[in-house]
Amino acid sequence: MPESTDPLYEELLVARCQAGDELAFAEVVGRYGPRIRYFLAKMCGDGEDVAQEVWLEVWRSISRLGAAGAFATWLYTIARRCAMRHASRRRGRHEQWETDQLAEIPDADVDDQGFTAADAQQVHAALDGLPPAQREAIVMRFLEDMSYDDIARVVGCAVGTVRSRLFYAKANLRKALDNHHPS
Repeated sequence: MPESTDPLYEELLVARCQAGDELAFAEVVGRYGPRIRYFLAKMCGDGEDVAQEVWLEVWRSISRLGAAGAFATWLYTIARRCAMRHASRRRGRHEQWETDQLAEIPDADVDDQGFTAADAQQVHAALDGLPPAQREAIVMRFLEDMSYDDIARVVGCAVGTVRSRLFYAKANLRKALDNHHPS
C-alpha cells in the first residue's frame, strides 16, 4: 500500500473527498493510482481501463465510506470487485500476466542474482496458472504487501482462509516451478 507520511493527513484528505473536494480526490488518485493500476494489471491484465472504472466508482461512493482510516482496504475492495467484473466480461479469453516490467530490469541485475528473464516468465506463467483465489492472495500479500487481516477484509473471508489460500498457492507455485527446474 502507498506509504503515508501522516495517517491523520490521509484521513483528512479522504474527509475532503467525501465533502466533494476534487483537488483532494486528485491527490488521492496520485497517491494510490500507480499501486491500483499495478494491482489490477496483476489481477486481470488490464490495469489502465479497469483503474478508470475503479476511480469512477470511488468518486461516486466515497461519501458512504464510514471510517476514513479504512480507506485503503475499502479502495482495494472496490478494485477487486472491478477486476472480477472485468474478468467475467472477458471470460473465455486467455488472460496473460503483464511482462512489460521484465524489459525494464537491467540484464546485469538479473545475471547477478542468477535470475533470468526466462525465469521471470516462468514465475509469471506459474502465477497465471493458479486458481483465481490463490493468485489474488499471492498478489495482495507479496506484491501489494497487505497484511492477512487486510486481505481478509478485502476478500470478505476469514484470516484462516487467507492463510490456507497462501499455503496452497505457494505449494502450487513450488510444484509448477520444480517442473521447470527439477533438482
